[in-house]
Amino acid sequence: MTQRRIGRRGIGAALVALLTLGGPATQAGAAEGDHNGYEGPPYAVERVEGPVELRRYAAHVVAEVRVGGDRSAAVLSGFRILGGYIFGDNADGREIAMTVPVSQTPELPSGAGGTLRDASAGPWTVRFMMPSDFKADTLPAPKDDRIRFVTTRPERQIVARFSGIPSTNDFEEQGAALREWAAAWGLEITGGPHLYYYDDPMTLPWNRRNEIAFTVR
Repeated sequence: MTQRRIGRRGIGAALVALLTLGGPATQAGAAEGDHNGYEGPPYAVERVEGPVELRRYAAHVVAEVRVGGDRSAAVLSGFRILGGYIFGDNADGREIAMTVPVSQTPELPSGAGGTLRDASAGPWTVRFMMPSDFKADTLPAPKDDRIRFVTTRPERQIVARFSGIPSTNDFEEQGAALREWAAAWGLEITGGPHLYYYDDPMTLPWNRRNEIAFTVR
């Protein structure tokens, strides 16, 4: 599959996308994650009911950065750092294909109950999946020492998908409903919430794909 690449000039448009709280687009495709030339993390759908899916994700390599600020400021800050890396600001001067989604996870205080309001000032972890033809030790070294590479473990996530330009309240409402789904399905939440942004700035709000997810067992 041909990978779309966003050149250095494309970073401005990509940042506009995140300023309006979007990101590049995908939906489950041939590899349950690829769409429209963008590669997504590999997963299989175990169960689906309405807008909710139970997915089993395979291990994959991500680049991540830890940032502060509120939700919208943090995802923009993380995108700038990671976007610079994939757009060629790395030891090899090499551009790396953009993937989806942009992922954002709060580091919640003990006993917070997993609400985004408890993470209003962060810190947050923002991630880009790295294309599957790379391993952690074959990626160009970052110039920014805030960036680190992680190989994720296989895990299950319960995921709710919704459209629009998401606010923190939207994510909170979707997350509360998702917790009820998890309980009804007999699943224990062990991580999250994970916020996933998929769409480019030209995508109309009602066609945008946003997701909130929890790691479960």
